[in-house]
Amino acid sequence: MSSIQPHNEKPAGVWNSGGGRYDEISRGIADSIEHCVLRLDPKPGEKILDLATGTGWTSRLVAKRGAQVIGADISADLIAFATQRATEEGLSITYQTGDAEKLPFADGEFDAVISTCGVMFASRPEAAAAELARVCRKGGRIALTTWLSDSNLFKMFMVMKPYMSPPPTPAPPSPFEWGRTERIEELLGRDFDLAFEKGVSFYREPNAEAAWETFSNGYGPTKALAVSLDESRRAELRRDFIAFHKGFSTPLGICVPREYWVTRGVRR
Repeated sequence: MSSIQPHNEKPAGVWNSGGGRYDEISRGIADSIEHCVLRLDPKPGEKILDLATGTGWTSRLVAKRGAQVIGADISADLIAFATQRATEEGLSITYQTGDAEKLPFADGEFDAVISTCGVMFASRPEAAAAELARVCRKGGRIALTTWLSDSNLFKMFMVMKPYMSPPPTPAPPSPFEWGRTERIEELLGRDFDLAFEKGVSFYREPNAEAAWETFSNGYGPTKALAVSLDESRRAELRRDFIAFHKGFSTPLGICVPREYWVTRGVRR
């Protein structure tokens, strides 16, 4: 029986579509991941959950700090790549599919939970927030990175939006609501003492065309969208995506500053 709830099977397919090339997306946010791991401050021997682990970039950093890490994600294909990569690096990390809104873990099982630009994409944020609190022990910690609601990452999604199918009615909540500290307080403030720190991640590529190649091949939402379009519309999306990234040209390539929050919480 699948551990993914029926309403999340389609999102799981979207994230699956990036496969192992999603690791290139994590490379592009590696600075923000390091920031989040630093603020989590994992200790040797702690049991830590990396929620929405993707291809496991964050979990590998946490494991190198000596923690006992479990990585969970709705994407079985990303989990398979993460498992292979950890084995290649000689890291002992357990990976499994898991739905952020209904985690397969016991109450208070973890000393800490980390999620780097992951849990914000859960389709039912209240359920995901409740699960974060449930699986984190009293006195334990969470650390999250979430893109600001007016960040350049959000603006990239706005480039893609005209090519997407109309949302259902009522429309699901935007993941970028996690980019407002007021919303994070609403979701997590009852169970955690929260503190926030703003950061900027710098996404660099040789040119804007390389950004299209990276995202259209490795980032589930962009790849799934491109595949869904006919040849003409796909060419238009490519044109607009490249034009957006050309707006961040430097003498050496492109460098896109992407703003985010790091949220650190201590479980009450």
